[in-house]
Amino acid sequence: MSATSVLRRLSGTTTLTSALAAFEAAWVLIGLRHEWAYPAIGWLPVVAIAALAAYACGKVSRRRDLAAATRRFWRSLAVACAVLTVAEISNMYDALHGPEPTQYISPLTLGLLVVVVIVMIWSMLRLPVWQRSRGDWTRFGLDAGVLLITYGGLLWRLWLHTGGQWTAQNAAMLAVCALAIVAVIALVKVTFAGTGELDRKALHILAAGVALAAATGALSPVFADRPYLTTSFLAGPVSGLATVIAAARQRRAAGEPAADPRMGQRFSILPYVAIAAMTALLLAGEIDDGPEQLTIAASVAAITALVVVRQISALRDNARLLTTVAANLSKLREYQAELDHQINHDALTGIANRERFAEQVTDRLAEGGPFHVAMLDLDDFKVINDRMGHGAGDALLRTVSRRLHESLRPQDAVARQGGDEFTLLLCGLDDEAAARLLREVLDRVQEPLALHGRDLEPQVSIGVTAARAGDTPEELLRRADVAMYAAKNTGGGRCTWFDPIMDQLADADAQLAADLRQALTRDELFLLYQPIVELPHGRLAGVEALVRWRHPEHGLVSPAVFIPLAERNGYIVELGRWILREAVRQTAEWEQTYGANAPEKVSVNISARQLREPGFPAEVAELLRSSGIDPYRLVAEVTETAVLGTGEALDAVRDLHALGLRIALDDFGTGQSSLSLLVDCPVKVLKVDKSFVDGVTGTSAQAVIVNGLIGITEGLRIEAVAEGVETADQAFRLHKMGYRLAQGFHFARPMPASDIDLLLSLPTGIPASGKVDNLH
Repeated sequence: MSATSVLRRLSGTTTLTSALAAFEAAWVLIGLRHEWAYPAIGWLPVVAIAALAAYACGKVSRRRDLAAATRRFWRSLAVACAVLTVAEISNMYDALHGPEPTQYISPLTLGLLVVVVIVMIWSMLRLPVWQRSRGDWTRFGLDAGVLLITYGGLLWRLWLHTGGQWTAQNAAMLAVCALAIVAVIALVKVTFAGTGELDRKALHILAAGVALAAATGALSPVFADRPYLTTSFLAGPVSGLATVIAAARQRRAAGEPAADPRMGQRFSILPYVAIAAMTALLLAGEIDDGPEQLTIAASVAAITALVVVRQISALRDNARLLTTVAANLSKLREYQAELDHQINHDALTGIANRERFAEQVTDRLAEGGPFHVAMLDLDDFKVINDRMGHGAGDALLRTVSRRLHESLRPQDAVARQGGDEFTLLLCGLDDEAAARLLREVLDRVQEPLALHGRDLEPQVSIGVTAARAGDTPEELLRRADVAMYAAKNTGGGRCTWFDPIMDQLADADAQLAADLRQALTRDELFLLYQPIVELPHGRLAGVEALVRWRHPEHGLVSPAVFIPLAERNGYIVELGRWILREAVRQTAEWEQTYGANAPEKVSVNISARQLREPGFPAEVAELLRSSGIDPYRLVAEVTETAVLGTGEALDAVRDLHALGLRIALDDFGTGQSSLSLLVDCPVKVLKVDKSFVDGVTGTSAQAVIVNGLIGITEGLRIEAVAEGVETADQAFRLHKMGYRLAQGFHFARPMPASDIDLLLSLPTGIPASGKVDNLH
């Protein structure tokens, strides 16, 4: 059955119940002045209303969108109403077949009514919200006692004034009414304490209905001489109608958030109502006893009233204090929640941090099942950070974290490890599905974006590994990190899976790095010098110092291997310092030996790490002073990526220029925003990268670029050096375009300083053939 049809049937149930209750009220009012010949008719609506109440509660108890405790409460009410239906049938039998003229109620009927009230009280006490302290239970018992005494006293007084007589039947009925009053107290307590998914208005309706039904017990003396009428004609329809309306209200409120109980609702008015009622009863009883007794009773009433007012005033002050305390506690909880969030989340991006990610991986390892850990790193992030500023770098990190979060599934996790490194936790996927998801992540993260008015295409490298038995979070992150660096070393912008051989390569790199740190003390490093020649005749115009490493076991190790290794482990600073000292020493020796015929410029490569090293320009200044060489002979070669931006690297370059060194921009054209560097950086020499020179003999785009660059350098009065010239055709075309300086294997390979000495001793410099392979 659909929810719409259930609501429709409940609405019909409410209408039918209301009609039956109205009929029963008319039946009672008419019966006060008219004796009904067929009293059985008056009983039929009572039984029908109880059955409709059981039906309405049963329907609500089967709602799947309600919590289990709420369904259980309505299911208990359905049981109580079903028992009430049987009790009303038994009561009808008692009234129609009992001894005349009393309204006889059999022990079976009384027992059933007691069961109804007990089931109602038990259903409320089983609610999760009724997890009260011992003090709450004590106050509940006191409130119940106060209300029962007041109720009993009022009924006793009313009974005496109406001429009623105490019988076992009357006492039993009053006991049932008393239990109903206890049920009312329980309903009120539950409503004030908070009800979870139980609708508060529904409980208000139930409480009012039960209270009115219990109050009808006071009308028993009115019906004493009318055996065809009974208080059940009022109590049954009132409680049944209230139950049906409450069930309909709960049905309409299903799924709505329950309101929190307010602090003021903890104030119980029941004891004060009881005091007022008993005080009024006392005064009414003393009116006929004379002024002396009435004065004493009035004095007691006044003192009681003043005590009540004083207590209410104190309670109001306490309530305000509790409200303040509650507000402070609420703020404290908010601060605690914010602190917990800050402890477990990255302040910049808002995603999980390193510690939280480790906890998530630990939890996944404990749960078992397949999952993968991936490490993601932005390629050349420092270049972006230095060139565009830290604000732009932060904005890029936030964008990347948002894209990662959007690309993953709800069960996956993303965290920032620090800097530009992120980690991903991919749950419940096999290798193929994980690879497919990571390709989507890679595509999404590398989408172009506009940042601070510039278009960027971020590139990332991802390393991924699958979880294995016995893994730890540290081991998983280590393997993902190894795979990520493997992706970087192969060009970046890709995803690489961990392979055990990577550990072997990493171990080999670590050993090689350790050997490199010992290379200087073991005298394994040396410099070679590659000539820079003038076109077209090949006269020696300068040299570039290049470091080489002769390993005792591996022989000559390529700079393409040990230079990146030195940059990763930070040894590049010490290595660069040695290269610079050695080159300056050799330059000073050539100056002393050849004077004006010494190499006009000696180029030395300066790494980005050296430029960022505090005090590097001062160190160069001291080296120049102690050597006595002309600073103009020394050329500091820096790459585009090393000086991008306006940070400490560019400041260091400007300081070197101020010392008198010439600045050469190496590998020009392979980085970002190259032309702007010609304005920002004090460049005196532009070295055109070999990748452009290779295509100079054709009609490719490289040839167009090389041809265009010579015009730019001439306009800016910058020397242009073509790198990597390997053929005579390339040398011819470069000279024809306007290039006057070049270097490459076509002219000479890197050679020891002693071979440069031989070249300097030749009258024409480089031989006429334009090529020097071996001068020995």
